[in-house]
This record gives sequence, structure tokens and C-alpha cells, in this order.
Amino acid sequence: MLSTFVPFMLFAFVSSITPGPTNILVLSNSARYGFKATLPIILGACVGAAGMVLLVGSGVGHSLVQMPKVQTAMQWVGVAWLSYLAWQIFNAAPHAIQADATHKPLGPFGAAALQLINPKTWMMALAVVSVFASHDAQRPNQVVYLSLIFLLISLSCLSTWALLGAGSSRILRSPKAMQRFNRGMALLLLGSAWLGVLI
Repeated sequence: MLSTFVPFMLFAFVSSITPGPTNILVLSNSARYGFKATLPIILGACVGAAGMVLLVGSGVGHSLVQMPKVQTAMQWVGVAWLSYLAWQIFNAAPHAIQADATHKPLGPFGAAALQLINPKTWMMALAVVSVFASHDAQRPNQVVYLSLIFLLISLSCLSTWALLGAGSSRILRSPKAMQRFNRGMALLLLGSAWLGVLI
């Protein structure tokens, strides 16, 4: 296990810090609502992804690989949901930097659900278990350790994205700047969702 610890940490860091739909949602929400309001999204996404490592370690992920139609359906549900979220961000009022009652950030359950319907997250969890967990009697314990390590690393990575978003809110004080930011984030989110299907 020790020999795979450092490579796994590097894998977890790279897969958590690189831009993707969850990172873009965290960045956008923290710029609009602040760092504190984004913490439930971060927690939901990280717990969801770490929980998937546990599920895959118990054999659920292997079943998913055997059912390509379910995988495809999950992919299209994920793309539809991310497209809807991108539309909401694109049309957000330019003054959305002050959160109001009509526009609320995605909650922890929504962020966790986003991980569950994202085939890329399932494939990441499958890679974690296949590559970094042994196939002996220690496997169940290793899967638990891997999921906990992934949780801690992804929490720090998504928190970094949230801090970037919250910091950018200082330069987004004008309605026009905020509108440009919202639209840019929406297009990035839309692009990241659709590129996953088209490529």
C-alpha cells in the first residue's frame, strides 16, 4: 500500500484540481455567493466522489462497465443537467454577487448527485480501485483508506477553486463585469459538459 500512496495522492490531486464541471460550478458559485456559501457544494461533491470510490470498491462500478446503455443514459442525464445549470448561470442577474432569495447556489445533495450521474467520476473511481487497491485480503481496508485520502485531497482542491472565485468577486463589482463573468463560466461549463460526450 505504501508504494502506491504517493502515486495515488498525485492522481487524486490532478483529477481534483484540473478544470471540469464541478470545479467550474464551485468557481462560479463562490464568485456570485461567496466562499462560505460554496462550502456545501464542495462538501457534497467531495463526499459524493469519495463515496463512489467505496461503491466501486464493493463491486458496483464493475457492473456499470458491463452495462454500456446505463452508462450512456447517465452521461446524457449529466449533460442535460449541466446544460440547465449553465443556462441558469448565463442568465443570472449581473448583480448576483449579492445572493438573494430567488437564486440559490447548488446544495450538497445536488453536488453529490452530479457526481453520481457523471460517468467520468465513475471511471475515475474505477481507476482508483483497479490501479491503487490490491487484490488480496487487505483490499476492503485499502478502498476505505483510498476514499478517505481522495476526500481530503479533493476538499483542498475544490476549496482552492472556491477561494479563486471569492477573490475574483473583488474585481467583479460592476454589473457589466459580473455579467461577463457569468456568461464566461456558463460557456465553460457547457463546453466541459458537451466535450465529454463528443470526444
